Amino acid sequence: MKRLSALALLLGALPAMAAVSAQDGSGQTITLAQPAQRILTLVPHATEMLYAIGAGDKLVATVEYSNHPEAAKRLPRVGSFTGFSLEAVMRQRPDLVVAWSDGGAPRELERVRSLGIPVYLSHPLQPDDVAKEMLALGRLAGVDAAAGKVAASYRQRLADLRQRYGARAPVRVFYQVSQMPIFTVSDQSFMGPLISLCGGVNVFGDVRLPAPQVSAATVVAARPQAILAGDEASLRSWRRWPALPAVAGNALFALPGDAMVVPGPRLVDGAAALCLALDTARQRLGLTAK
Repeated sequence: MKRLSALALLLGALPAMAAVSAQDGSGQTITLAQPAQRILTLVPHATEMLYAIGAGDKLVATVEYSNHPEAAKRLPRVGSFTGFSLEAVMRQRPDLVVAWSDGGAPRELERVRSLGIPVYLSHPLQPDDVAKEMLALGRLAGVDAAAGKVAASYRQRLADLRQRYGARAPVRVFYQVSQMPIFTVSDQSFMGPLISLCGGVNVFGDVRLPAPQVSAATVVAARPQAILAGDEASLRSWRRWPALPAVAGNALFALPGDAMVVPGPRLVDGAAALCLALDTARQRLGLTAK
């Protein structure tokens, strides 16, 4: 009896683990009986988010191309963001799986859910969605305070860039995602608003698809004043049109790939590089302020 009483007193002294809830990128509310302790990510940007908010020690596995930060390279792999092994996932005994809403394995995700494992769908389409998802994941991982600080810093840096560059002389911009075939971004993707934030005008901003395919002829007809890409090889192909304003003004810029195309906390670093490139383009083109 005394032992039972002592055990009851001990249990009463221990803090109760309260349930936590957060809305995922698809608008669904995810509720956990307690903060997640074993998190598995099926998309690289979610891996970066969790490390950034101080929940990296809760990650048990991820997918290919989850290479940032350095610690992420040591995590076991269960597949890629287009498909994964259900058996490999189950071996890790996750209490939360973070997936991409546009990923290529909907049936496998349904099987994960059917086994009672909560699935958080990530869907950052706008720059501020990165902050929102870091806050939501921080809630589910039990690191609210740290996530709040990281999200606030991310938002402040974006606001500072907007205040510094947003009202400068507009630059017509073409952002090339791939070379063959040519894909670009519209204002429906997170990269489109970053161009605007830096005072740029996306020449394909009005296209309804987030990442439309375009032809070289339509790019030339749009007459961009600056062309941005992830590598020098893609930029060299545009020198075939010397009358193109971006080519004539030597306003072709290769930007750091991951920071621009991975919608994670480093997106603000990509935005800073983008703003600097467009400001350099203004100088080379002789553009004046509004």
